[in-house]
Amino acid sequence: MNKIPELYQEWLSLLPLNEKLERDINQQFMIDFNYNSNHIEGNTLTYGQTKLLLLFGNVMGNARMQDLEEMKAHNVGLHWLKEMAKDKDFMLTESFIRELNKIILVRNYYKTSRDGDYRYEIRVGVYKKRLNSVITPSGEIFDYASIEETPSLMADLLQWYSDEEKKGELKIEELTAMFHYRYIRIHPFEDGNGRIARLIVNYILHRHNYPMIVIRTDDRKNYLDTLRKCDLLSGKIPFDGANANIEQVKPLTEYIGSIIEKKLETIIKYVKGEIADLVETKDNSIKIETDVSVNVSVNVSVKNKLKEIITQNPNLSAKEMAKILSVSERTIHRNIESLKNENLIERIGSDKTGHWKVK
Repeated sequence: MNKIPELYQEWLSLLPLNEKLERDINQQFMIDFNYNSNHIEGNTLTYGQTKLLLLFGNVMGNARMQDLEEMKAHNVGLHWLKEMAKDKDFMLTESFIRELNKIILVRNYYKTSRDGDYRYEIRVGVYKKRLNSVITPSGEIFDYASIEETPSLMADLLQWYSDEEKKGELKIEELTAMFHYRYIRIHPFEDGNGRIARLIVNYILHRHNYPMIVIRTDDRKNYLDTLRKCDLLSGKIPFDGANANIEQVKPLTEYIGSIIEKKLETIIKYVKGEIADLVETKDNSIKIETDVSVNVSVNVSVKNKLKEIITQNPNLSAKEMAKILSVSERTIHRNIESLKNENLIERIGSDKTGHWKVK
């Protein structure tokens, strides 16, 4: 039985949220979504590095400059998208999607061809100038829309979305899945298409007052397998995929629907105070972070990470460190005491106005 309509009404009954609750939910989603959506596409930043970067603008450990830039830019795109979704008079357009691609990819850059024979330029914010394709697990080449048909297919997609939103007949999981799949079969840009598809899914959800969702990197195989099931149902011809019907997109509808349903269940529990912390796991459930989950003894990994964090930003509070490392403040205090006892760090100045120093 589809529980989404009932859960959605319960979610609406809890709105508006108080300022602190809304801020906490938005912050957790910002970290989870940016990390997972970029990690699916090969970004190498760890979850901890992503937290530190997005919350405090700092970097911990080694990281590629391109990965740092793309993570920050993706977050800018997310915030812009959320603002546009609030404007009920705004209509989703091609120019909006081109601008979103330009934002998340930052600037033009070069990539090496699949065979390694040459390099070519990726131009941000413009439709592809080269045919793009993927190699399937069976070794076949699966083509997306041609250069010539991309503009007309994108125009048709945006018109379809506008018409369907006005009619309001599709369920939210159908509307998001249909847009996602049709967009992916066009693959209008030379890079960033997966990230754009997941951003637009959340644009649609946010616009209709649903909580936004995360497709997790540790569920990547299931996610891609679901898209391939839709490919089998709609066929190899790009035009057919870009106009796939509701039955052909059913696997993705069920996949996204299950994530929306679970997110509604868990965020409702969080808002009601039935669970203490909003942390999305593989099955998009919520778990409570306790000292048991990170080991009640002093954790060597936590200690080492604390040293790196303090080196990068000696002014962080224990609460801020706990957020970065996804542990409790008690765990932070215990590991700080251990570092102090080993004479590895010291406190300069008072507890309120001072800072840490790594020896």
